[in-house]
Amino acid sequence: MDVKRVKQILSSPDDIEVKYHGQSVWIDKIDEVGTLATVHLKGQLEERSQVAIADLVEE
Repeated sequence: MDVKRVKQILSSPDDIEVKYHGQSVWIDKIDEVGTLATVHLKGQLEERSQVAIADLVEE
C-alpha cells in the first residue's frame, strides 16, 4: 500500500478492510516521514505496533 491510500483510508468514514501479514488491523496514524503506520489488531485496542506502510494490504 502507499502513503496516499493510507491517508485516504484514515480520512474515510467507511470501514475499509486492511491486513498486515494476514491479520485484520485498524490504522491509527502514519509517521511524519510517511514510511510507518501505527496499527492495532481489530478487537484488541491496547497493543499497537509500528509497521511499514508497504506491508499493509487492502482487502
